[in-house]
Amino acid sequence: MHAHRRAARRLTGALALTLPALLAACTADPPSPAPTSTADPVPAEVDAARDELAALAAAAQDRHLTATYTFEPADGAARTVAVTSANDGTWRVDVPGWGQGGTVDVSVAANADGLFQCALPSAGWAQQAGCVRLGDADDAVPRKLDPRVQHPFTDWLEVLTDRRAPLAVSPAAPLPGVSAGCYSVESTSASLNAPLDVGIYCYRPDGTPAAVRAAFGTLKLAGEPGAAPATVQLAGPVTEGEPVSREAPSPTDSPSAGTP
Repeated sequence: MHAHRRAARRLTGALALTLPALLAACTADPPSPAPTSTADPVPAEVDAARDELAALAAAAQDRHLTATYTFEPADGAARTVAVTSANDGTWRVDVPGWGQGGTVDVSVAANADGLFQCALPSAGWAQQAGCVRLGDADDAVPRKLDPRVQHPFTDWLEVLTDRRAPLAVSPAAPLPGVSAGCYSVESTSASLNAPLDVGIYCYRPDGTPAAVRAAFGTLKLAGEPGAAPATVQLAGPVTEGEPVSREAPSPTDSPSAGTP
């Protein structure tokens, strides 16, 4: 009888020790799941493409050359654009058929003396070449005088090298007939004044601009680039005249206007 009571007391004591532990285990809060981010991670290939394009654009800034590009504008016939990036950082881009309704060839250039637009002998310009100063060398070409094809070789390179610029870059298939690395560039800013045209930008490994497809049209390298000069030469003397506009002159602007 005494043995039975001792066994009962031992069982009761064991239950008294284990029951609180079991209750605590049942009522404890489950561990909180690890926090997850709601932001979409940047794909590795997109981030790498931004780095690659920035490196190529930096190489293009140091790539001094003379080259010709086939230019297919958004409207109008194809033509050949001549690009000169001199060793001293000066530059010149000749654009056929841009001025006065497509009848005047123009050249945009920047040197130590400033930024210039030159009218070249062409169908609508029978006189000798002449240049007009538009501003300082680092000024922007006024919008109404801007052929835009010079930007991929000049100020847009600075935007492409700037990792703070509001751009999204991703790999792109090469443009037809282009043997170079190509990248799709989009703007991530809602501003109407985007730092450059969105489009496709293609570069050779040494930084040579191989092709651009943007709002103004498509440029493609034609042949192999040549050596760069020490500095660029303006197409003609600087005058005090007016720069050539893109629009065709009205009949009242003609010297023969009003003549029977």
